[in-house]
Amino acid sequence: MGSSADEFSRLRDLLDGTVDVRGVDLPGFGELASASDSSLDATVEHVVHHLARHARGRWMLGGHSMGGKVAALVASRVLRGDAPLTGLAGMVLMAPSPPRPEPMDEERRERMLSWVADGSLSDQDAETFIDQNTAEPLAPAAHERALTDLRRTSPAAWRAWLETGSRVDASAEVGTLDLPVLVLAGTDDADLGAAAQPELLASVYPRARFVALGDTGHMIPLERAAEAAGAIADFVADEVLLGPVVPDDWAALIAGDRVDARVRGILNRRAVPDDRGYAPVVLDLAQLTLLREIADLVVPQDGPAIDIAARVDTQLARGEGDGWRNAELPPDPDAYRAGLDTLARVWPTDPTKRADVLRAAIEGTTDADGPLDAARLQLWLEDVRNDLVRQWLAHPASMALIGYDGFATGGNPIRGYVELRLGRREDWEPVGVGGTVAEGDAA
Repeated sequence: MGSSADEFSRLRDLLDGTVDVRGVDLPGFGELASASDSSLDATVEHVVHHLARHARGRWMLGGHSMGGKVAALVASRVLRGDAPLTGLAGMVLMAPSPPRPEPMDEERRERMLSWVADGSLSDQDAETFIDQNTAEPLAPAAHERALTDLRRTSPAAWRAWLETGSRVDASAEVGTLDLPVLVLAGTDDADLGAAAQPELLASVYPRARFVALGDTGHMIPLERAAEAAGAIADFVADEVLLGPVVPDDWAALIAGDRVDARVRGILNRRAVPDDRGYAPVVLDLAQLTLLREIADLVVPQDGPAIDIAARVDTQLARGEGDGWRNAELPPDPDAYRAGLDTLARVWPTDPTKRADVLRAAIEGTTDADGPLDAARLQLWLEDVRNDLVRQWLAHPASMALIGYDGFATGGNPIRGYVELRLGRREDWEPVGVGGTVAEGDAA
């Protein structure tokens, strides 16, 4: 509130070459101070439309202060598939307002509302706002930038946030957003500081990394740009740049009007980077490690890999599967634990010998002695291979790799294929699908 895209200019310079930072003016602020509608709903729509024009490849969504609530609402739409977007890989939030009503001292709220009772903020009130929201004096250039933004802020937008936007409870709409999130907060921020953020956001962002910035108030991009940039760079390297990226033409297809919102949401959630610190639910850590080594043999992956073993553990925890199991085997969670414990007894530490051991178990000739005998171990490994391949195929980057675009047959009105035959590629299909056959050539 009271800022603009310009507040991120120092971060943009510091992260150049690591992260491409692009600030977005919100209705009523910065270059959009004259916008007629600065409600929370209009602001979310504005950001979605901006991203639809500019967000490509793998991207993150950032939000500072009131932008935190806006970012949460936008991210929830992306992960549900309700926005024409794909590629969201994480979020960076700075002293964010939570999806639920923002904690704010009512006396301070009324005082801030009084500043725009007769029009725009005065220089004196703008100086007071800066002083109340910083731990130490800003550098001259940052101070002037903050003053400029506050002076041109729309009084209507200022009131809209204090009277309505900050009080909106969007918890039900946002729900739980399971993706990498960095939350930066100052130790000297009164309401949205480092001490308050875990309680406000932990249930919304289960994968959140909370970073406290000492001697910092609420205006983090202006107060602690260097420290924020360092935390962002570390976060991106550790948690965002994991797994494969969906090619641009496939991303455009997923975001387009041929894909139903529900299907787009499923694909967007599948494309979220895996949790590097994933804690297994059904398996223990040793069992998950062994399943990862089996996965490397069953589904070798070139380049950034999908953690398909962790995804199988999540599948088991949710009680999901392909709808059947062999009658000779116990329920899937028990079968996985028993099968992995059996295989662990003969599993070699030498990676070069593992393929032979796995092949023997698949063929039913293993001499492993454990919870499953050789015959049932062989049956279980059929399910394992099926689950691992299914989890790999489910990722939209894998679909692009094999040229599968059958998910793009929805929309309103529903659309499908005009003609299905070998070598026939329709105009809407990405170039990587099928091939081109000249007229008169044999298919």
